[in-house]
Amino acid sequence: MKTTRLIVSEKPAHTIKTDLLVYCLIEEKHKVPSCDPYIKTTVQRAYDLGDFCAQFSEQLLTYPQLTSDNDNAHAKRILIIGMGELKADADPVDFFDILRKTGGNIAKVCEKIKADSLTVCVPDIPDIGFEKTAQFLTEGIYLGDYRFAKYKKIKTEKPEYTGLKTLNFASGVSVSAIRKGARKGLNAANAACEARDMANEPGNGWTSAEFADFAKSLSKKYGFKYTCLEKKDLVRLGMGGILAVNQGSAIPPRMVIVEYRSSADADTLLLVGKGITFDSGGISIKPGLGMEEMKYDMCGGAAVLCAMQTVGEETPDLNIVAIVPATDNMSGSHAVRPGDIIKHFNGLTSEIVNTDAEGRMILGDALSYGVQTYTPDAVIDIATLTGAVIIGLGHHHSGLMTNNETLAGKVIKAGKHAGEPVWQLPLTDEYKEQIKSDVADVKNIGGKPGGSITAAAYLSNFVGQTPWVHLDIAGTAWDFTEKSYIPKGPSGIGVRTFIDLIRNWKKGMLK
Repeated sequence: MKTTRLIVSEKPAHTIKTDLLVYCLIEEKHKVPSCDPYIKTTVQRAYDLGDFCAQFSEQLLTYPQLTSDNDNAHAKRILIIGMGELKADADPVDFFDILRKTGGNIAKVCEKIKADSLTVCVPDIPDIGFEKTAQFLTEGIYLGDYRFAKYKKIKTEKPEYTGLKTLNFASGVSVSAIRKGARKGLNAANAACEARDMANEPGNGWTSAEFADFAKSLSKKYGFKYTCLEKKDLVRLGMGGILAVNQGSAIPPRMVIVEYRSSADADTLLLVGKGITFDSGGISIKPGLGMEEMKYDMCGGAAVLCAMQTVGEETPDLNIVAIVPATDNMSGSHAVRPGDIIKHFNGLTSEIVNTDAEGRMILGDALSYGVQTYTPDAVIDIATLTGAVIIGLGHHHSGLMTNNETLAGKVIKAGKHAGEPVWQLPLTDEYKEQIKSDVADVKNIGGKPGGSITAAAYLSNFVGQTPWVHLDIAGTAWDFTEKSYIPKGPSGIGVRTFIDLIRNWKKGMLK
């Protein structure tokens, strides 16, 4: 993954040598926007001409005269960018995503001019503060500067822009707050970009083995406990769900586990992510059109492991276990068939009606194993689970289902902070009736009506009374709402929601 150097400077922004110097301004009704004295004349002139009033994403790109005068010779270009109004009665949280989008817009200008170095004068925004302003601008810039070119031929003539090399935040005040916020933004953005990299890998470049290798290297770097349950272990433990899904594959399944321990008396959070590295649908094969996108079916697994990267950087006061059941879903000669019956780790039998409803099968084993082994205070699973969630919510919200309203509220709040909105769907006994089987305890699909909810109803059999949230990200893991900091392809959804939740976790908050 590309790295961009982050610097927080006490120097005035206009004294730093840079390819692009940026000032972010708030719109003020019927008056020229307040701004740094260095750009006041330019802003006043543009305002008087009706060319700029700092509406959201409005931009002025200027080229200062290069002289021997130190005040004018450092920035090759100056970008003045609008962030819109900060309304007095608005929730400050709503402005967090404005800052990310502004950062993403800045990254797009950097790409256009092929800037290596960027300097941002951190604005003083009422009710937001320097720390959060720096945090979310950093997220937006780093996320917006993302690109995946690993498999592209390097051009010797007119090479492609590879992104920023240096980001410098400058402010004469609150340097420590800016440094703290920028570091948080950097950690979250790097983790999300790592998840994007994983998802962009082809099915032959990212398998259960690569999940295990990544988890092992992460554990070595941060001192986590690493466990990988190989196929022989899964057979011994009776994990019939993941073994059934893997039957048609030439690549063995793995259950990858990473544990971070803070203290004996801290709460324990279990994160489980679906790790289907390619989903053909198995015997219930998917249509050919768009099947190449099924390499993204491991985005849930990517989210939980990459969130652990930030856990390693920030060492929160919370015990966290991340589990990724990993395999592909293929239609080889030994593949599981519609009508087969399998037994999960917790003893529940399941009639396989549709082999393309495989995510819930591997998650069932992982959830029940995780709950039994680690007795967590809360568990969250995340998965590109159902096409039905796209029909219900489009590509703008992830679906949330739960057995605990307090935990759900915390996850919803974290999603809002992260700019990754989730929408709660009901999970009542009526939906559980839809997955009752005549020949087994349950069946793995409940028909088209409420398909996302019946998938969650299936998973509810594996968590008992443990507070649990299920996140269905099939509509947001790729093709997420178009934003300046969200690229085409995988979004890295879920990573920053988990990070926000972990950062704000309070011991015993679910009691």
